Amino acid sequence: MDFAFDARTEELRERLLTFMDEHVHPAEQTAHEQRAALASPWDTPAIVEELKAEARAQGLWNLFLPDAEHGAGLTNLQYAPLAEITGRSPQLAPTALNCAAPDTGNMEVLAQFGNEAQRKQWLQPLLAGEIRSAFAMTEPEVASSDATNIETQIVRDGDNYVINGRKWYISGAMNPLCQIFIVMGKTDPDGADIRRQQSMILVPRDTPGLEVKRAMQVYGYEDHYHGGHAEVVFHDVRVPAGNLIGEEGGGFAIAQARLGPGRIHHCMRLIGMAERAIELMCRRAVGRTAFGRPLARQGVVQEWIADARVAVEQLRLLVLKTAWLMDTVGNKGAHTEIQSIKIATPRAVVDILDKAVQLHGAAGVSQDFPLAELWAGARTLRLADGPDEVHQRSLARRELKKYL
Repeated sequence: MDFAFDARTEELRERLLTFMDEHVHPAEQTAHEQRAALASPWDTPAIVEELKAEARAQGLWNLFLPDAEHGAGLTNLQYAPLAEITGRSPQLAPTALNCAAPDTGNMEVLAQFGNEAQRKQWLQPLLAGEIRSAFAMTEPEVASSDATNIETQIVRDGDNYVINGRKWYISGAMNPLCQIFIVMGKTDPDGADIRRQQSMILVPRDTPGLEVKRAMQVYGYEDHYHGGHAEVVFHDVRVPAGNLIGEEGGGFAIAQARLGPGRIHHCMRLIGMAERAIELMCRRAVGRTAFGRPLARQGVVQEWIADARVAVEQLRLLVLKTAWLMDTVGNKGAHTEIQSIKIATPRAVVDILDKAVQLHGAAGVSQDFPLAELWAGARTLRLADGPDEVHQRSLARRELKKYL
C-alpha cells in the first residue's frame, strides 16, 4: 500500500486541523461551562449546535460514510487520518462533524439494510444532525460479548412485533435528541442455527412500554456529551412489522457488518487521543521542575515519552493497513487486522494516558485536564464492540487453523 495521503485527504486534513484549532479546542471550556448551567445535564450545550452548523457550512460533515449519496464518499483509508484528528477532542469533534457513535453505526445500518421508508423517516434526519439514535444490544443478565446469548424477545403478533427485554449501557439513550432505537433481540429463539435467531428492529423513543430507567456510570463518569449509557427496559413494546430491518434472522449478520467499521473508527480516534496525551505530557515536562531540574530531564519521563511515540507510530501504521485492506478486500479479508487493532490500540493508548496522568500528578486525575476522562473512555474500549479476550480467541483460532 501507498502510505502517502492522496490530495483529497490532505486537503480535508488541513481544513479539519484549522477547524479544530479555530473552533473545537476553544469551545471545550465553553461547553463545560454551558453544560453546568443547563436544566438537565443531558441537554445539548448551545456551543455544540454552533459547532455543528460551522462544520456543515465548511463541508466537514458525515465524513465517515463511504456512500457519496449520503456522506463524503471517502474510503476507510481516506477517513482514518480525519478520525484521528477528531480523537484529540472526542467529546466535541465527532459530534460537531456528525461522525459520533452510535449514530455512525446506526446510519450505516439504515443506509445498507433499511428500506426506503425507514431511510426516509430515520436516516435522513440523522444525516442532517437533527436527531440522535441508540443501538440496544448489550444486556445485564447475559454475557453479551457472545451475541447468541441475547434474551430480548421480538415476537410477531399480526401486523406488529412485540418486544420484551432489558438492555444496559445503551449509548446515547439519555440524550433528549435520541429519537430512535435499533434493538437487537430474538425472533426465533429455538432456531436450529444460533446465528439466525436474532433480528434488528426500529423502536421510536415515544413508543409505549419503552422506559429509559437510568444513566449508567463509566468509571464514575456520566458521558453527557454523547448522551450517556442508559439502562433501558422494553415491556410489551409494540411496533409495526415494517420496522424490522432486513429480514427475520438477519440481525447477527447486520451486527457484524456494523461492528467492522465501528471498531476501526474507535481505533482511529484513539490514536488522536494518544497524540493529545503526548502533547500534554511534553508541555507538562518542560514546564515543571522537581528535585532541582525540569521533568523533561528526568530519565523516566523521557522513557515514557519515547515509548509513547513508538507505540503511536506502530498503531497508526497498523490502522492504516487495516483501513486499506477493508477498502481493497473487504471486512472479511481484513478480519485478522481488524481484530488486531481492536486488541492493540486501546491497550497501548490506556498505557500512554496512564503515564500522562502520572506525569501530571494530582492535576492528571482532576477536571482541569482531559486526561482522566480520556483514560476512562479508552479503558472502556477494551470492552466495547467485543472485549479483548473475544478478539484474542477468534484471532488465535484463525492462526491455529493454518496448522490443523
